[in-house]
Amino acid sequence: MASVEEDFPRGGTQKKPPEGKAPRRPLEQDNLFDTHNEEGSQKRKKIQEDQGKRKKLKAEKKETIKTNAKDFELLTVEALSEGMLLLGCVKESNDFELVVSLPNGLTGFVQVTHICDAYSKMLTEQVAKEELLEDLNSLSDLYPPGMLVRCTVTSVGKTMDGHQSVKLSINPKDVNKALNTTALRSGMLLSGLVSSVEDHGYLIDIGVSGAKAFLPRLTSQSYVKSANKGAELKIGQYLNCLIEEVKNNGRIVCLSINQSEVAAAIATEEQNWTLSNLLPGLVVKAQVQKVTPYGITLSFLSSFSGIVDFMHLDPKKAGSYSQSQVVKACILSVHPTSKAVRLTLRQVFLQPSSMLSQLSSSRIGMVVEEAMVKSFHAKAGAVFELDDGTLAFAHLKHLSDTKKSFKPGAFRTGSKHRCRIIDYNLMDELALLSLKHRIIAAQFLRYQDVCPGHMVQGKVLALKPIGMQVKVTDHIRGLVPRLHLADVLLKQPEKKYSVGDEVKCRVLISNPEEKKLILTLKKTLVTSKFPVLTSYEAAKPGLITHGFIVCAREFGCIVKFYNDVKGLVPKNELSSEPIPSPEKVFYKGQVVKVIVLKCEPQQEKLLLSFKLMNRAVSEDRGEQIQKKNQEVTYEIGQMVDVKVLKKKDNGLEVSILPDDVSAHLPTMHLSDHVVNCKLLWHWLQEGDILHRVMCLSNKAGHITLCRKSAVISAVQEEQVLRSFSEIHPGMQLAGYVRNIMSYGVFVEFPFGLAGLAPKAAMSDKFVTDTREHFVVGQTVVAKVTSMDEEKQRILLCLKLSECGSENPVSESFSLLRQCFEEMKEIRGIISKRNRSKVAQNLCRLIPGQKLELLVQEVKRDGSASFDSSCVAGLTVTATRYHVGDKSLVTGQKASVLVLHVDALKSAVHVSLREELLNPKVKRLMENSQHTAVVQHVAEEFAVASLVETGQLTAIPVASHFNDTFRFDSEKLKVGQTVSVTLKTVQTGDHGVLLAVQGPAKKRTFIRPRKESETVEEALAAVKHSLCLGDVVTGTVKSVKPTHVIVAIDGKLTGSIHTSQILDEVPIGTFPTSRLKAGQKVTARVIGGRDVKTHRYLPITHPNFTQSIPELSIRPSVLKEEGSPALSPEGDNPSERLRPYKAGQTVTCFVKKYNTIKNWLEVEVTPEVRGRVPQLLLSLNPKVLKHPEKSFKNGQALSATVTGTDASETNLCLSLTGVHSLVKGTITLGTITKVIPHVGLTIALPFGKTGKASIFHLSDSYAEQPLENFSLGKLVRCCVLSTEDNKIDVSLRQSRTNPKSKNRVEDAEIACAEDVQEGQLVRGYVRSVKQSGVFFGLSSSVVGRIQLHNVAPFFVSKQSLYEQYMPEGKLLTAKVLSVNKKESLVELSLLPEDTGKPSVLPESLGLPRCDSDEGKEKREEFKKLKAKRKRGDSEGEQEVKPRKKRARLTDEDDSGVEVYCREEEEEEEDEEEKKKRKSKETKRVEAPRLQVSSGFTWDEGFNVLELPGSNREEESSDSEEEDDALSMRKKQTKKEKEQEKRREEKELSKIEAALMDPGRQPQTADDFDRLVLSNPSSSILWLQYMAFHLQATEIEKARAVAERALKTISFREEQEKLNVWVALLNLENMYGTEETLMKVFERAVQYNEPLKVFQQLADIYASSEKYKQADDLYNTMLKRFRQEKSVWLKYATFLLKRGQIEATHRLLERALKGLPDKEHVDVIAKFAQLEFHFGDPEHAKAIFESTLSSYPKRTDIWSIYIDMMIKHGSQKEVRHIFERVIHLSLAAKRMKFFFKRYLDYEKKYGTSETIQAVKVAALEYVESKSSLAES
Repeated sequence: MASVEEDFPRGGTQKKPPEGKAPRRPLEQDNLFDTHNEEGSQKRKKIQEDQGKRKKLKAEKKETIKTNAKDFELLTVEALSEGMLLLGCVKESNDFELVVSLPNGLTGFVQVTHICDAYSKMLTEQVAKEELLEDLNSLSDLYPPGMLVRCTVTSVGKTMDGHQSVKLSINPKDVNKALNTTALRSGMLLSGLVSSVEDHGYLIDIGVSGAKAFLPRLTSQSYVKSANKGAELKIGQYLNCLIEEVKNNGRIVCLSINQSEVAAAIATEEQNWTLSNLLPGLVVKAQVQKVTPYGITLSFLSSFSGIVDFMHLDPKKAGSYSQSQVVKACILSVHPTSKAVRLTLRQVFLQPSSMLSQLSSSRIGMVVEEAMVKSFHAKAGAVFELDDGTLAFAHLKHLSDTKKSFKPGAFRTGSKHRCRIIDYNLMDELALLSLKHRIIAAQFLRYQDVCPGHMVQGKVLALKPIGMQVKVTDHIRGLVPRLHLADVLLKQPEKKYSVGDEVKCRVLISNPEEKKLILTLKKTLVTSKFPVLTSYEAAKPGLITHGFIVCAREFGCIVKFYNDVKGLVPKNELSSEPIPSPEKVFYKGQVVKVIVLKCEPQQEKLLLSFKLMNRAVSEDRGEQIQKKNQEVTYEIGQMVDVKVLKKKDNGLEVSILPDDVSAHLPTMHLSDHVVNCKLLWHWLQEGDILHRVMCLSNKAGHITLCRKSAVISAVQEEQVLRSFSEIHPGMQLAGYVRNIMSYGVFVEFPFGLAGLAPKAAMSDKFVTDTREHFVVGQTVVAKVTSMDEEKQRILLCLKLSECGSENPVSESFSLLRQCFEEMKEIRGIISKRNRSKVAQNLCRLIPGQKLELLVQEVKRDGSASFDSSCVAGLTVTATRYHVGDKSLVTGQKASVLVLHVDALKSAVHVSLREELLNPKVKRLMENSQHTAVVQHVAEEFAVASLVETGQLTAIPVASHFNDTFRFDSEKLKVGQTVSVTLKTVQTGDHGVLLAVQGPAKKRTFIRPRKESETVEEALAAVKHSLCLGDVVTGTVKSVKPTHVIVAIDGKLTGSIHTSQILDEVPIGTFPTSRLKAGQKVTARVIGGRDVKTHRYLPITHPNFTQSIPELSIRPSVLKEEGSPALSPEGDNPSERLRPYKAGQTVTCFVKKYNTIKNWLEVEVTPEVRGRVPQLLLSLNPKVLKHPEKSFKNGQALSATVTGTDASETNLCLSLTGVHSLVKGTITLGTITKVIPHVGLTIALPFGKTGKASIFHLSDSYAEQPLENFSLGKLVRCCVLSTEDNKIDVSLRQSRTNPKSKNRVEDAEIACAEDVQEGQLVRGYVRSVKQSGVFFGLSSSVVGRIQLHNVAPFFVSKQSLYEQYMPEGKLLTAKVLSVNKKESLVELSLLPEDTGKPSVLPESLGLPRCDSDEGKEKREEFKKLKAKRKRGDSEGEQEVKPRKKRARLTDEDDSGVEVYCREEEEEEEDEEEKKKRKSKETKRVEAPRLQVSSGFTWDEGFNVLELPGSNREEESSDSEEEDDALSMRKKQTKKEKEQEKRREEKELSKIEAALMDPGRQPQTADDFDRLVLSNPSSSILWLQYMAFHLQATEIEKARAVAERALKTISFREEQEKLNVWVALLNLENMYGTEETLMKVFERAVQYNEPLKVFQQLADIYASSEKYKQADDLYNTMLKRFRQEKSVWLKYATFLLKRGQIEATHRLLERALKGLPDKEHVDVIAKFAQLEFHFGDPEHAKAIFESTLSSYPKRTDIWSIYIDMMIKHGSQKEVRHIFERVIHLSLAAKRMKFFFKRYLDYEKKYGTSETIQAVKVAALEYVESKSSLAES
């Protein structure tokens, strides 16, 4: 009630006062943080006349300041309490918890069970099922670092090591627990988590009891696309939700997550927030109440007060806040008891959906030599300014090593201290520092700092069964596995180690992501002097190192090293002497010395040897000599780490780690950027280590290294040349300038190849001096134009028009970004290695930084130089432009902005311009275009400022490696306005934004070219008087792969297409290679091309005289004067292609292979182009793997025309001769689908699809025919037929390569006529049926093998056939007969027919068909036994049929062979005859059995003893037989007669006993007689089965069931079903899953399927096989979708298991699957089930919802009333009765409800309630009668 009263205060709007305080007047502000109290103020008023007034006020003022300081104290762990609400930011996401950054440097942890209820439920389900759930996403997927979350403190405790730990929850149920349905308002911003994914949206858990929050899918689309990268929202995902609409008093809430709406959401008074339900993360409009040095007090939402500590003031506005100023603030925390509210004014928190940015990981761990104190807070810590200008904070405990050594006076503002960055607090946007000496000196700070192979010192924390826990530092723990506690395995490690011991370990494995560190204490490994092997790349042949054995087997030993690197020592390399059993000689964990024999890093294969004597020198000198002789070889392209030994003029002398092999790293190979090469050389010092350096050459032991990223990536991506033979014109390669001559530039590539770029091919601009364009060592991209194979010479082109990227913008930006990243790396090198003042000052300065400097000198030209302690040793200058209008005087203080820091010259360029010093804040977008003004031009880039904001941005000077020269008019100048496109919107570590020059200024060297162009370079248009047919003489200027440029006279240039050189072109040659540069040629003009469009012009065109002449030097063209002109491209393109017909052969020339479209582009003539699809390039699949290598630019090819493309502008060609798919065509195809036991689907040329059956995959059938075929594989195939647009293909070699003489083992069988009687054929099993095994001989011919021709055994189970002959099994069969008319083939698999072993193995112990004699003996013994029991007469009658043997026919019920069945039936007939003869008693009909569900076997029988039961027990069969034979031999005639009479007496006694109607069956014979008397009674058969099961004779019980199924009449469906259910029960309890499924499949065939499914589901449920039951119900839902009973049974099953949510989902599915007329009944049934087994509240909700839609359904009302009487309260029941009696229904129905109401009240009510019902009934009758009268 308290919360209700607070939400709805009585008597106006005055709020209820907080606990323990007197009510305040409405005008006063509710300031929780105001220090003065009313009592004090009243006293002051009373003593106004007191003379000591001033003194008292002074004292009070001091007290107020002290109290203020206390109010603004930072949050500490001690200040947190359970239930406190906080805004946090995800720092790390682990498997089982989130690490959350909290305000004021605190950290909390959210366990995986405190995310939300739906997520916890899925976790529980996953644990129960012991398998991963697809819908369950890991925390790292759902919660990326930087995400803001609202959380609440669940507990504050201490960890094992004494550290305080804060446990949090983000579960909305905990965070929003103060909210209720009545408090929800439209516009509120709440945190919610996705709890369920529905068809039309998502259910969101907002934690408000009784409220259902729904997020429509439509409104979430924009968020899904932008913020969620297109992925659907996942269960457990955190969302900031805005309430759009509240319905039904808060029960239904509609949400929105639109980012713009959420970002703009502000909490208002209309939303009725109270102090009890105020939430962190809410953005409010607030008014500044008080400004103090420690923070600000704010008032918000009219009556609430809060504080902002100094950490959360807006850094840009700090010091500018004034009283009554209106600001936007975000709530950071709310204390549960004091209701103290903390807020933040930082901009990033004012948009609730924003992500917080992390500090660069390279900065964490960095030691800052001089950090300046900005402010000191006595009870919190100190704020520092770092070298890069960013702010950082050090807590009090981190300001000194101990409390005693702490001196507050040392931290006055401006003082400098040495510290280390230990972390970054996302919530405060501050780096965290420590001044503790041990932390600054610590070798390791984070797990990332510890690498495999490092030596670490630690302290033993605990000894556990898995190993020993070691404390490396306060925050780093490691584990020494039990195997690594010593060189040998310790049985009692506690005797050697104890907790607290100092140990020296070596790191085996470091996994920073999972914070795992595996260490070793093996002395040999710890003290080893050999190189540490941490990667496969480092394992070079000849390397000797230590490792440890992890496995010793008969094949050898597996040895493991650091970082999980492991290798194999084969058996022959274990020792010089043979070791037969390595596992006996070597043990797990043994430390061994090995030598590397071979390593394949990509496959992670490593071959080792223990035999060191033959391969290496002695142990002590081995390492040195190995290094000196350089036995460790380095391949070109290998990546290494190096250590700087010495600096030389031309580069660095380095040693390759870890082998200490000396090498040379030239200065110009330190970077792709010339400036950075010089910088790196200047600042690198001896001892510095460089990573990722590539071996460029290794000649005669002299190793040259390279660090150029472009060259390294080219080698790694295999875009390099290893030999001259690989070169072909048109290739683009990354290289570097080797030498510059006056006539051109020599470019060298990796692997030693070099070429010349002549002066004319160096640039698109005119080259006067080659040295002005390039420098030696510079990175370039070169294009091969031609090569001379004889002289091994290569001609190159460096022009941008030839070598430029297709996307110059991205190329330009990548160069700029790479340049800045390298500059950042250089700053890091300087700061770490160089302690000089100049170096440190250089590191601290970055562009965009503001400085306060002193003017040192003002020069005559208007420029100025500056000086200060922060720029000591540096030259700081501002040009006249940057001084601007300001008049400077020496010694004057001035604010300047750093434009550029030249670390090479130690110079800093600054500006005093106002627009730069005071930039405007504006949100910028990536790829947005802006106008900028150039402020400074450096060598590699220019610094400009955006006109709109004044922010600095860097733009590249060059757009390509080759873009090195520009005329003075093209160079950027300071003050020039340029258009730029922003590529980054955060300055990051560079201090400036990165951008590229926009489209305002077009680059002169980039010209858009069409695909149809043939001329590779832009030729100048020169006016000429040439006409079509003119013969001209010219000089070859340059030779391209597809054309030759000819200088005709002076300035006029023409082009000769490769097709216009020879009349007969030899296929495979390069026609243009016949011409050389400088060669004189005579040619005829055959056309002209427009300079701009490159289209061929008609001779009548007015611009023809200004076109580029197209020439021909073909002899035939030169002879004939009236040569045909080229078709002008302005005509219809299809006209040009009309002469080319399908099937025609043409000669074409390779232009290029398009890797994106997968076709080869060719040119037939200058104006006709063509394309060859991939599948028509060759009939050899190997060629198609790398087509670009097989087809060289300019190469002549013979092609067949297949048609034109869709646009009719290009010919479609084929190089295989195939132009259409007809029968017999051989072509290539791509496998698109592999269908088990059927074959392949293959994509063929011309967009067609073909099918290849398993019989056409090979000439020799295989056991696994589809094993070698995978999706995407190219195969050669032959078209078999194309009937009905269905293409059948064959992959048989006899078809695809008819010339091959390989033997065809399995010939093709097209029809039954291809099969001969007696022939042996192979094929695949199709299926096993009752009528036999169906055997595929081909895709069109299927043969049958009758069951008796499968194996020479009697088989009782069809499942045996299915087990040993599964679908797709390859077998050999013999043809017994062929019916060609009906295409029937009968086959045999019997060994005597096929000569192969039997399909069913002898080991099964099945009885053979041919062992008649033995079988007869067995039958004879059985009958003899029966004769003993029944008497001779019966025995004699039974002897006759013994020799009969019966096989069941195909018509039998079960389809299973049962031998000796006829004998049993005849025995039963004889028994029946005897019974009919005796006629002494009537047969008693046994009752029928109705089996509703599962059948149980614990049946009891009252066994009655037979008369004469004192007979001895029967002996075994063999003894019985011997006795019988011996008796017959010895007995006389008299004895025989006596024995006969005795036996007849015994027999009459037995018969009398058998006729007793009350006797229970005791033996199998008894049951046989019973079932004979009543063969259709299932209860008798089931008792018979139970009898066998009590004796654990499972097989006999199965046989009885099979007999029952054959015996019971087919009309008795229920009786048969009872037996099937019993058999299912039997298999469930005693069989396997496989046998159960076999019985189930048969039961479904012979019964109504639904009943069988339901019975099996019940059996599963009763035997607690819930997973199988669940799977079966899902199958039933698919098969019997329209059956209402199935849905209800499944719902009952789920509810009984407590899966309520699953039942709710099932109801939704049921309503989709069932017809509309069934919906109401199903809903009612589900509600009834919910009442019985589930959630009664949910059941009530279902009934209420249904009745609101169907109020006149009296049957539903009646059910609802029944349920409520059973499960509800009397109040609820009466409420329902009251509703129903006021419905407008028929009088008859109303009478029924009144009667029920009256009965209820008579049973449960009082006389008053009974009378009330009667009165209501009377009123109803009167109202009806009055209505009738009117």
